Amino acid sequence: MDLELRPIRRQDASKLVGLLNQLGYPTTEASVNERLDHWLDDRSSWLIGADDDGDLVGVAALHVMPMLEVSGKLGRLLALVVDERCRGRGVGQALVAAVEGQARAAGCVKLEITSSRHRSRTHEFYKLLGYEDICVSSARFIKGLADD
Repeated sequence: MDLELRPIRRQDASKLVGLLNQLGYPTTEASVNERLDHWLDDRSSWLIGADDDGDLVGVAALHVMPMLEVSGKLGRLLALVVDERCRGRGVGQALVAAVEGQARAAGCVKLEITSSRHRSRTHEFYKLLGYEDICVSSARFIKGLADD
């Protein structure tokens, strides 16, 4: 595997559709292009791709925000997916390392990852990388704001 980590580009949209589908988020190329309109112009957000000899085989999405309760910024790894053909070959680990480096460079003192409870293999992966599951001590609340 000849892995290169690079920024996601507009021409990656069709491959992102396949990766997001593998992650369990069915989508279309038109929807991905709409999302890229926001991501590619946001100075607090990065999309890092894992490219294997011209084939996009993974992506990680990082967003950085300031914190009020402590000094510094918080990074959130919002999405991480590696093509199922390439899993177990270090691609995910390389993407997380790249996200951590970008987060540090952006002034982050913490990196947060959320993951659905049914992804137990993914949780073990994050634990192996030094992340701690804090759900026992910290709740997470979400409310949809889309018009009904």
